[in-house]
Amino acid sequence: MATLNDVAAEAGVSPTAVSRYLNRRLDLPQATRDRVDAAIAKLDYRPNVLARRLSTGKAEAISLVTPDIANPFFAELAAAVEREAHASGYAVYISSTSGDLAREVDAIQRMADSHVDGLIMMTNRVDDGTLAGLLAGRDNVVLLDEDIAGVSLPGVFVENAEGAYAATRHLIEAGHRDIALIGGPYRLMSVNERLAGFSRAMSEAGLPMAPGWVMLGEYSRDYGATAAAVMLDAPERPTAILACSDYIAIGVLQAVRERGLVIPDDLSLIGFDDMAFAELVAPPLTTIRQPVAEMGRVAVQHLLSLLGDGPPPPPETRLPVHLVARQSVAPPPAKAQT
Repeated sequence: MATLNDVAAEAGVSPTAVSRYLNRRLDLPQATRDRVDAAIAKLDYRPNVLARRLSTGKAEAISLVTPDIANPFFAELAAAVEREAHASGYAVYISSTSGDLAREVDAIQRMADSHVDGLIMMTNRVDDGTLAGLLAGRDNVVLLDEDIAGVSLPGVFVENAEGAYAATRHLIEAGHRDIALIGGPYRLMSVNERLAGFSRAMSEAGLPMAPGWVMLGEYSRDYGATAAAVMLDAPERPTAILACSDYIAIGVLQAVRERGLVIPDDLSLIGFDDMAFAELVAPPLTTIRQPVAEMGRVAVQHLLSLLGDGPPPPPETRLPVHLVARQSVAPPPAKAQT
């Protein structure tokens, strides 16, 4: 088995230079890097990972806590995090918590026990203070997608309010006046912000937010179907629904079809996320696109900066979203326009 000294001799540099290069502590000239890389390939050199970790004091691994890896949104975010971390030489340990507090606490404690160097934290529920207490004062944690009240940690979020505002304006410009919203858990940051964007667009247009036409519960297909059923079975029903996630929108589609209705002839629908399936459903879903790959990439970069691989990240990073118009929005039915 080739050793570090073998690689150094083959490349014509010192063993110290090779070691520091492999540990990303030394920036060699391109020609020297090429010689070292060629020597590693020729000799089939495999670094002693344990020795490197002992010398650097790093596990070369980070943890990603996600609420539900089966949810396409979180799965895509996790894939983006893994790609960026791998490119920087870090492994990723993923914990899918199903929104369970005990499992979230366990993931944080694993980080405290030095099993990983840092943590990217995603949650889909409102914290009761437990997570804030565990995370307070830590300098190796980045929040992704949702904030946790009571802690001062770098966060990577999207422009939730602007996205909901743009979606609502799109419905209003299509002629809708009776617009409903179905969202996630009350008091969750993204829910509050999307509701605020919806409210602003409705207020600017002089439109009321009808009682019973704003329903908050879960970012899930089941909740989308349940909430839409309540709205569609009421004596007066909306002509358009803003679903605050594409998963909710799928539930709305289910409720619409069960009642023999057609989108967008009977009801217009807008989602939020632009998951891969959004353009595959019938009709293709108009939605707000979140830059999921960029969210994951930036979160990893910020975490590596906290671990000493760059300048301190900003307290909060907001990434833009934009409307993707497809075929689930049309003018309201003729009766609704009269």
